[in-house]
Amino acid sequence: MTREYRQSVYMPPQGAADLLLIRHGESRAARPGEAFPTVDGHGDPELHPNGEAQAHAVGERLKSEPLEAIYVTTLRRTHQTAAPLAAHLNLQPIVEPDLREVFLGDWDTGEYRIRAAHGDPVIRRVHDMQEWGEIPGAETTAQFHARVRSGLLRIAARHADQRVAVFVHGGVIGAALAMACGAQAFAFNGAHNGSISRLVIHGERMAVRGFNDISHLG
Repeated sequence: MTREYRQSVYMPPQGAADLLLIRHGESRAARPGEAFPTVDGHGDPELHPNGEAQAHAVGERLKSEPLEAIYVTTLRRTHQTAAPLAAHLNLQPIVEPDLREVFLGDWDTGEYRIRAAHGDPVIRRVHDMQEWGEIPGAETTAQFHARVRSGLLRIAARHADQRVAVFVHGGVIGAALAMACGAQAFAFNGAHNGSISRLVIHGERMAVRGFNDISHLG
């Protein structure tokens, strides 16, 4: 009988960490004259009711996954989004500070959203140049990518041959996947709130295995 060679199914390499990157649920709206509260200078809005529903949908989607740990950032929207899944799995989320959202300087307490809605030319320049540092007082794209990489590698080093859920921010997902692919810095910006992306890290090598899965959000 002739031997057959079937197509293989992807499996992470031995020793790799399998990270599910979940963007937090929608946070509350920005309003002129009402600055978000801050944590270490970063805007820290709570979830919008729609974001709370997204958090519960994420929890239902992932409650049967073999997850070894749950990570969040210093900002409460990630804690609130992770809470339903943490309750399902009886896991205490671990804080990874380097995965907090890009620091938008003078515009980090809601001003960025308002200016973006009005087509501010500085924000157009940010996207044209793919450079966060065009915003007054903001960190540069290079600085942001460096700390995101550090945070991801730290998590991966702790979780060889394990899958973990990492609740983060849209900019963080964009940075992580762009670095993994060697793509332009903003190529993966814009992941949906409550979406799930997947990144496999082996040593210092990163591989994208999924982006912006929102099938659980209806």
